[in-house]
Amino acid sequence: MKKVTKILAVVLVLALAIGVFAACAKKEPTNNNNEPEKAKVKVGFIFLHDENSTYDLNFLNGAKAACEKLGVEYVLKTNIDESNDCYEAAADLADQGCNIVFADSFGHEDFLIQAAKEYKDVQFCHATGTKAHTEGLDNYHNAFASIYEGRYLAGVAAGMKLNEMIEKGTEINGTKVTADNAKIGYVGAFTYAEVISGYTSFFLGARSVCPTVTMEVQFTGSWYDETAEKEAATLLINNGCNLISQHADSMGAPTACETAGVPDVSYNGSTAEQCPNTFIVSSRINWEPYFEYIIGCVADGKAIDTDWTGTIATGSVVLTEVNEKAAAEGTQAKIDEVKAAIEAGTVKVFDTSTFTVDGKAVESYQADVDTDEAYEGDTEVIKDGAFLESNFRSAPYFDLRIDGIKLLNEKY
Repeated sequence: MKKVTKILAVVLVLALAIGVFAACAKKEPTNNNNEPEKAKVKVGFIFLHDENSTYDLNFLNGAKAACEKLGVEYVLKTNIDESNDCYEAAADLADQGCNIVFADSFGHEDFLIQAAKEYKDVQFCHATGTKAHTEGLDNYHNAFASIYEGRYLAGVAAGMKLNEMIEKGTEINGTKVTADNAKIGYVGAFTYAEVISGYTSFFLGARSVCPTVTMEVQFTGSWYDETAEKEAATLLINNGCNLISQHADSMGAPTACETAGVPDVSYNGSTAEQCPNTFIVSSRINWEPYFEYIIGCVADGKAIDTDWTGTIATGSVVLTEVNEKAAAEGTQAKIDEVKAAIEAGTVKVFDTSTFTVDGKAVESYQADVDTDEAYEGDTEVIKDGAFLESNFRSAPYFDLRIDGIKLLNEKY
């Protein structure tokens, strides 16, 4: 009997040991820095175009960099239209086990919301969207950045170039650039607040150093149409614009500038390699910090902000290196000076003392923040002498048409 008892005791000890070993084996692994393990996060990305679009390439690069840095699995879907194709792509990514699904284009929003309502255990994140704060879904989120600050700085570089051309009597299309004809052109996609905010901040940056500057805007009605963007830039150049910028995604405008010998400020990345003689600088949103943020939230079991706005301080708004071959002397130093002032709060991009609308100062404005079908203003956005852009939601809502900017067409 004692022998049997001893055998049973040994068996019990072995069973306990096996149980302890199994429990230890189930512990979630951590890295050497005691940070949450990211291995169980899988991210699906939906892009409107592919790497041929500067806009989508910017997202692609950020997505790959963030996921590879954190060691998480990811799936990329490119050339997904702003249609039910987006819903199908989102549903497929969720079915593949992605616990985060991200889409990068404004028109993807309604289809991503549809997927979020169906796949409630998946976090859906959307760039440039406007509806997260009114939809009330725990698993749907919008994100953007204060790119208007980057565009303002790019505008400063443009103003520096105009001043240099005025001083040197540079000829563009056979006409000398003077203070009286210091006109810049802008290729826009659509007449959305995002685009209006962008071209206005660029213009205000240019005017802060070249007070006589005016601007013309030509819309294409497409985020990516190389032919239309090239034609728009050419039209602006033929109209007497001495420098071109853009909020459109192809190389159409930069190549038109290089051909014509007109200085260019591009967007979402440097075009110095393709346009070495005319490219000055480019601003862009760096999406890597946001992707790292949402991956960390899911790994840690924390809520993702309904509206997330990156800034210069978070490394989310950046400029390329200045191309000194085309830029005016002292451009980088001036950018650094103004950037520091923006960060310190002594320069505000939409300072209402720096612009008028129909000849009048803007002292109060109801912006359309809670976007509805009527696009009616619902939120007071002027405070302490400045338009508060991206404070009440992440996506821009600045849609004032200020004096000094002429729209050549309308594309909604």
